[in-house]
Amino acid sequence: MTETAPDLLYSEAEEDLRAAVRSLLADRTDTPSALTRAESDTPYDPRLWQALGAEMGLAGLLVPEKLGGQGAGHREAAVVLEEIGRSVAPVPYLTSSVVATETLLGLDTTNGEVAALLGELASGRRTAALAVPFSYGPDSLRLRGGLDGIVRTAADAATADVLLVPTGQGLYAVEAGEATITPLTPLDLTRPLADVVLDGARGTLLADADTGRAAVRRGLLAGAGLLASEQLGVAEWCLTETVAYTRDRKQFNRPVGSFQALKHRMAQLWLEVVSARAAARNAADALATGSPQAPLAVAVAQAYCSRVAVHAAEECVQLHGGIGMTWEHPAHLYLKRAKSAQGALGSAGEHRASVAELVGLPGPA
Repeated sequence: MTETAPDLLYSEAEEDLRAAVRSLLADRTDTPSALTRAESDTPYDPRLWQALGAEMGLAGLLVPEKLGGQGAGHREAAVVLEEIGRSVAPVPYLTSSVVATETLLGLDTTNGEVAALLGELASGRRTAALAVPFSYGPDSLRLRGGLDGIVRTAADAATADVLLVPTGQGLYAVEAGEATITPLTPLDLTRPLADVVLDGARGTLLADADTGRAAVRRGLLAGAGLLASEQLGVAEWCLTETVAYTRDRKQFNRPVGSFQALKHRMAQLWLEVVSARAAARNAADALATGSPQAPLAVAVAQAYCSRVAVHAAEECVQLHGGIGMTWEHPAHLYLKRAKSAQGALGSAGEHRASVAELVGLPGPA
């Protein structure tokens, strides 16, 4: 039986969605406000999240209509994440609307507790975070014994209303107020990390251990796959801004972008970004269609896109010259987002190992 070729192109509806999200983010996220918020104790912009999540309905893209969502899919969510990456928008979309939501969709959605929580997340009224280290990928999940101990470096735990805690006893929903949450100082100040102490916490059991583990793996797989689209957005912004700057910046009465050495660097980066787009779109399409090749597509996308985003951000900083090294220029925000995402939801090395295993190649000695 032959498999249908993946659709890597954007549909008209997806382009319309992109235009709407880009317009909103352009109005609500600028460099001064991003820098001010990064230095504050409230890294996320609640008004921006209200506009994106609730008013535009983007928080519920992955949730079926019967459960209060938009009934869209991973391709549409990927477009949103591209634009979030392009603007390094400070919103909990990846952690709440993708990872946590996908985890809940892997459970019995006829369960009243699960359905109610999905409806709240889809409406944008509440957010959830998966209480595992942000470095965990689909194949590196390790379960704790119960609702005890410390979860290190959980993404967005400090801003979430509900924590999804996978344990050896099952998957629990824990109100954030039940845990002791200590915010950390992350490299990427637009995506907060925190340590979560669960000792004495009370939670609602949503699923048994086996079902919970499978659901969490589903959430992490979707998160890793769609994180590639966010990394694509970071890389595209860096390339676009670098080309524009080197076209305007002059040296020896010539645009610096006309120097052959810089032309070669930007041409190479363009090739990498185009390849990253294909990898990210392939992962989003595989997740959307439920393809059996989805784990392979996600592993390929993460192994490649994480490197491209970092390279693009590094080139952006360097080719902007002295201005690229300043705090006032946003290039450092993109470099920090790219570097922090490189180790999120599974490292590039872990994803390369997954690719080797999935295609039947021998692993490292």
